[in-house]
Amino acid sequence: MAKKQRQQSGGTPATVALTAAGVDFTVHAYDHDPGHPSYGEEAAEAMGVSPDRVFKTLVADVDGALTVAVVPVAGSLDLKALASAIGGKRASMADPTLAERTTGYVRGGISPLGQRKRLPTVLDASATTHATICVSAGRRGLEVELSPTALATLTAAVLSPIARG
Repeated sequence: MAKKQRQQSGGTPATVALTAAGVDFTVHAYDHDPGHPSYGEEAAEAMGVSPDRVFKTLVADVDGALTVAVVPVAGSLDLKALASAIGGKRASMADPTLAERTTGYVRGGISPLGQRKRLPTVLDASATTHATICVSAGRRGLEVELSPTALATLTAAVLSPIARG
């Protein structure tokens, strides 16, 4: 994979963070259709990538603390498994407005990278079965492809089976 550098003025906080860390990554841009029912499935279709290699970033509330879950767009988040992965008891999806305000990104464009406030992160263990995965680069219609190891390292993610379906 060729290293792609983006100038800070033209990048998103996610691509700026990747560049600053010296991580190999590729940016994929596509025309976002606001009418598409699923941001992640739209990204997979637009890039011609299998949905099991495109991961969505979800923000959940685990025992009162916001937590990031990164799961394949082909499945859904198992909230009980997420809570268990970080030693919590209960998890629910976070209020979207709070998620946007805390991460600095808009819904459908939340990236696990370059967030305004660093949150505990759990990456679904299935990510490690792929050489590279795609996650939001920080806005709708923009994805970044990188190794799951690099993503886990940069986000200090716990690897755990948190996806179902």
